[in-house]
Amino acid sequence: MSVVTRARRRAGAVLAAGVALAVGLGGCSSDGTGPAGGTASAPYEGTIGLLLPEAQTARYEASDHPTFVAVAGRRCPGCTVLYANAGQDAAAQLQQAESMLAQGARVLVLDAVDTVAAAGIVAQAKRLGAEVIAYDRFVDGADYYVSYDYEFIGFLLGSALAGAVTERDAEKDAGAGPGTGTGAENGTDADPGTGGADGTADDDRPGVLLVHGSATEPNALAIAAGTRRALEGEDIDVLAEYYTPDWSPDKATEWTEAMLTRFPGQVDGVLAANDGIAGGAIAAAKAAGLDPVPVTTGQDGELAAVQRIISGDQFMTVYKATDQQAQTAAELAVRVLRGEEPRTTAVIQGVPTVLLAPRAVGAADVEHVIVDGHVYTTDEICVPAYRDACERAGLIGEAAR
Repeated sequence: MSVVTRARRRAGAVLAAGVALAVGLGGCSSDGTGPAGGTASAPYEGTIGLLLPEAQTARYEASDHPTFVAVAGRRCPGCTVLYANAGQDAAAQLQQAESMLAQGARVLVLDAVDTVAAAGIVAQAKRLGAEVIAYDRFVDGADYYVSYDYEFIGFLLGSALAGAVTERDAEKDAGAGPGTGTGAENGTDADPGTGGADGTADDDRPGVLLVHGSATEPNALAIAAGTRRALEGEDIDVLAEYYTPDWSPDKATEWTEAMLTRFPGQVDGVLAANDGIAGGAIAAAKAAGLDPVPVTTGQDGELAAVQRIISGDQFMTVYKATDQQAQTAAELAVRVLRGEEPRTTAVIQGVPTVLLAPRAVGAADVEHVIVDGHVYTTDEICVPAYRDACERAGLIGEAAR
């Protein structure tokens, strides 16, 4: 059984004791002309606004945006979908939302750049009688919320990292020298690491770096909480932590480079909160001449991450079916626009919520989850630079089924 599989089963046991994750919204009409179980005399008309936060993360323009527009168009052919990407600028997002409301949007689907500043968008929408669906990131005061359980994602990441570094450490002949574990650096500093009782790394235990997302982003904080829960009680030293401003791969690279210099020979693993950060951390490790690179996690299931997993540079990613998330949000938005009361699966801070289930993906899972799931084709994954790795993994060539 692979380390990723064990992590998934461990996380599944935790999940069973907590909130049940959602199935889709179900019951939508097939032609988009009326509520489930009936049809309207004419196609419904109305305006929906989709506000996404940035384009640096590949998923937004490659998956969320086109899927949302396509599904909303099928469910409500007479509806208009307005779209804007804020480019990581909260003030710009507020202006975009105000413009959509001025154009008659009755439902805003909002993935906030800044969830605190987004309160202004919610207030403006409510003044004009529009409803807000918080998308991916929770916004206080929203009418609905569609997302993943990010603390559970953090638990998946931490469980996979702990299993992998422990397994790899058991194969090593000796540990590395001592180093200081002064906790997270930043953007803003975080809580101290969980190294030895005197604040120093234990020579006999594997050491890891935790490279979180932005300290101002609730999902990043939830991932960090889940990670710490997974690492609690593990025989592992957290050498240092960092909250990456704007989830920037470049800043993650710079910080990881500094930590590899600070803790020479002691970094066995890197908890990277998403695939962009993972790419930055791996680049830093390669620049430092580490071979193999430290065990590195990721999240989002980006194509580049899948290729790194196949080649052995990245250990795993957490795949979130962003097309499913966008589809769910689009169907929810159409139902809300029609004045229906959609079925939800949880309530978070008073907001009716639909939570979707993520999936841990390691090298052994790429074919089943990614290829068979039609996330990426072998042609997309197995470009010339990765052809040999794909053949070794059995994705192409004689070993492929």
